[in-house]
Amino acid sequence: MDNIDEIRSALAIQCLPFGVIEKEKIYDIVHEAIMAIDASGLSYTVGPFETVIEGPLTKLLEVAGNAHKAMLKAGVSTCATYMKLWSGNIGTSEEKTKNYRARGH
Repeated sequence: MDNIDEIRSALAIQCLPFGVIEKEKIYDIVHEAIMAIDASGLSYTVGPFETVIEGPLTKLLEVAGNAHKAMLKAGVSTCATYMKLWSGNIGTSEEKTKNYRARGH
């Protein structure tokens, strides 16, 4: 592989603040993490449990760090970021989900 840093990758990321009880406050903190993802300019899809981001490997790792930091900047003292990372000869999220989206799922 010529440039591993640029290899096509997909990252499923879940950012969770701990010690926050109010549902709306949790949503606000997670929103800050998603806005950090949005600022990357990469393609992403928000789901109810995780967000999937697509792009170059190195950029995805940078974005994951920024999303995690966004929760800390939002004022939480403890948070966790769970990630699933896939690199290589992979299809896009659109390719993988188009048949189900067309059926309303």
